[in-house]
Amino acid sequence: MKLLISACMLGLNTKYSGDSNIDINLVEYLSKNHIEFFPLCAEQLGGLTTPREACEIESGFTSKDILNGRGRVISKTGLDYTKNFISGAKQVLDFCKTFGITHALLQPRSPSCGFLKVYDGNFDGTLVEGNGILAQLLVDNGISIIEDIKDLSVK
Repeated sequence: MKLLISACMLGLNTKYSGDSNIDINLVEYLSKNHIEFFPLCAEQLGGLTTPREACEIESGFTSKDILNGRGRVISKTGLDYTKNFISGAKQVLDFCKTFGITHALLQPRSPSCGFLKVYDGNFDGTLVEGNGILAQLLVDNGISIIEDIKDLSVK
């Protein structure tokens, strides 16, 4: 298995706030097992700076809508970063295809990486069913999303 991992989960300061979402259990697991992994940040690849303003998928729209040209990814102050999110997601997908990556472990809730649940677009912490832009693009292209580190042992 070749695994894409959200860079912030491995301690890289790629999170919108300039911090990371380091998962010590994940780092320890990867250091003890022989899994080929690739840390990437779709938002940085899409040209966004770190730190950057928090963004969410526009309320009432899904990542599928956005990938089909409807809806936006907006910042807390209303700026449109849709093109950045789509560009970064496409670059990560191209990377996955080039290197034969079959699985991904992504940062929950993110407008890029969220899987099954993302923020609702109102910047109030409410979650709704859905995927981030990258997660949706990966799923649509046959890359399996791993929801939890414990799922790594069964792949």
